[in-house]
Amino acid sequence: QVQLVESGGGLVQAGGSLRLSCAASGRTFNEYFVGWFRQAPGQEREFVAAIGWSGGARYADSMGRFAISRDNAKNTVYLHLNSLKPEDTAVYYCAASLLWTDNDRQYSSWGQGTQVTVSS
Repeated sequence: QVQLVESGGGLVQAGGSLRLSCAASGRTFNEYFVGWFRQAPGQEREFVAAIGWSGGARYADSMGRFAISRDNAKNTVYLHLNSLKPEDTAVYYCAASLLWTDNDRQYSSWGQGTQVTVSS
């Protein structure tokens, strides 16, 4: 198993940017794909992006303003949130999976989440 801790959330004005970090511990981190998900109040959790060991990435169709990156030396995955909108307000979670997937049920390890609030 791998343990994950998110950070970097906060309050930002519309049009602003944030960089979320997902720090991982565990010797087998390199074996995992890492994904970001988000959940807004009253809504289901949705896939944002995922990244593999070599840096290959996939995104949900509506997440073109965001970018995912990975620093394997630091065991950290980043999610760059750009041109933020109020509808991006949510708790953002990172998660690890042995599968290359956007299905949250196939992710076995989850962080505690970090709140992102975008004001208009």
